[in-house]
Amino acid sequence: MTESFDVLTETGEYAGRTESREDCHKYGFWHKAVAMFIINSKGQVLLQKRSGNKKLWPNMWDITAGGHVLSGEFGFEAIIREIKEELGTDIEKNDILFIGSSISTNIKGDVINKHFNEYYIVNKDLDISTLTLQLEEVSEVKWFEKEDIINRIKNNFDGITDKGGCWDYLIKFYEWKDSKK
Repeated sequence: MTESFDVLTETGEYAGRTESREDCHKYGFWHKAVAMFIINSKGQVLLQKRSGNKKLWPNMWDITAGGHVLSGEFGFEAIIREIKEELGTDIEKNDILFIGSSISTNIKGDVINKHFNEYYIVNKDLDISTLTLQLEEVSEVKWFEKEDIINRIKNNFDGITDKGGCWDYLIKFYEWKDSKK
């Protein structure tokens, strides 16, 4: 099945057309992507290790779940779909906290990703041994301490994807949460 995305203008407005994933990445059309982090009651964040078969960032630790927003979807719908696909678990709309957005351009090889990104947090305790991983996307999952992630970011994204916006918003969320204590 060919995925299609709503094409956006460079200011984020709908351009009134859809394009395939392949054409969006070949020609650099702007489109939406979502990223979410699950944080447990201990303050740990669940990360996924990307499959070694992935074109971008293979075998790197990454956000809990995320991906492209399909044509006609809202970001929160894409998050619900992606977590089910990638980790085999369900979340509800009311579980999702929107924490921000950014734009990004990543060019790696023949892939031009121009994204309007939406970032989300879900506070949830999960037993990772019960998750069903989508192996073509995810090779493993693991809970990480906040300090470990911050150190990895400071050390040139040591072992994690270099998607700055995702990690910036996660740190901003932790700072906000700490300020409320």
